[in-house]
Amino acid sequence: MANSDSTLPLPVVAPLSSRKENVTPIGSKIAELSESRTELLSRIQGLKQDLQSWRSKLDTQVKVYRDELSELKKSLNGEVEQLRSEFQELRTTLQQQQEDVTASLRNLGLQDVPGDEQLVQENKEAEGTKVDANCEETQAVDKDNGKETEN
Repeated sequence: MANSDSTLPLPVVAPLSSRKENVTPIGSKIAELSESRTELLSRIQGLKQDLQSWRSKLDTQVKVYRDELSELKKSLNGEVEQLRSEFQELRTTLQQQQEDVTASLRNLGLQDVPGDEQLVQENKEAEGTKVDANCEETQAVDKDNGKETEN
């Protein structure tokens, strides 16, 4: 009977030792996972900060570009208006000079043939239509540009 007693405790001890061996690797795995999790969380936090910084810089740059474009638009619109005014003055001056030449020719007795006067008048009207069309086209482009900069 002593032999049977000595054989019984051995099987009981063997399962306990195998359980302890399994517990030790799980503890180290948990520690590794915990450390890895901490590292990943710190990386994510760093990436979030980098993204926020990048967005801020991007917003600032976009504002600067918008301001520059707005200033350029104002400048170009001013120049376009100046050109319109100058072209209108030139048109008026040319019409006045043409009328003066016609009057001088009449005073000298070299009157235009009636058909020529009609052609001159038609040319004046055609020129006026061209200028008006160019003004309307430029205004349409200005309106389109205004919509683009607002967006």
